[in-house]
Amino acid sequence: MIIFYLPAFVKSYRKLPADLRAEAKEKIELFKKEPNHPFLKTHKLKGTLFGRFGFSVNYSHRIVFQYLSKTEVALLAIGTHEIYK
Repeated sequence: MIIFYLPAFVKSYRKLPADLRAEAKEKIELFKKEPNHPFLKTHKLKGTLFGRFGFSVNYSHRIVFQYLSKTEVALLAIGTHEIYK
């Protein structure tokens, strides 16, 4: 899986505490290997984010992404459930 990072994602990622950045990095690496791994809880999004997907970093933080092709993904946002609004 090839992953592209949007500038908004990178900006939000850099603002996270170091331990949360490390956890996010682990989950992104897992996502590269197995996008539908049960630990990630990958799911389709609804409403204004229709056509996009999300996966869990931990209990409170999520990553929103969009498939560009079968092998390419763009990470759009990282944060709490507030990113879904």
